[in-house]
Amino acid sequence: MTIKRCSWAGSNPRYVRYHDKEWGVPVHDDRILFEFLILEGAQAGLSWSTILNKRDRYREVFDRFDPQAVAAYDTAKIESLLQDPGIVRNRRKVEAAITNARAFLTVKQEFGTFNRYI
Repeated sequence: MTIKRCSWAGSNPRYVRYHDKEWGVPVHDDRILFEFLILEGAQAGLSWSTILNKRDRYREVFDRFDPQAVAAYDTAKIESLLQDPGIVRNRRKVEAAITNARAFLTVKQEFGTFNRYI
């Protein structure tokens, strides 16, 4: 079966893989939903390809997108993240990830899962 690919996917292997395997595919796993929440926040004002190219490093430094871990980040962790060239080093975006992790956990507590909430 040949995949009809949108022109925006171009030829970058990461972008093509994202297009073919993830874009437009429903997601119900809370950890993946949290990952997209963090990555979309990092993407604001930047291209999605920039974020896809940094995604692996985000997974490493954001504890595999474990919302419990991210919600507990302190000032030292924030400063460490702001020194990491493998992610978008914007204080507001890093702090937003932590705030969003806390909100994510609050939603999960109320609804059982973030997926159920959305």
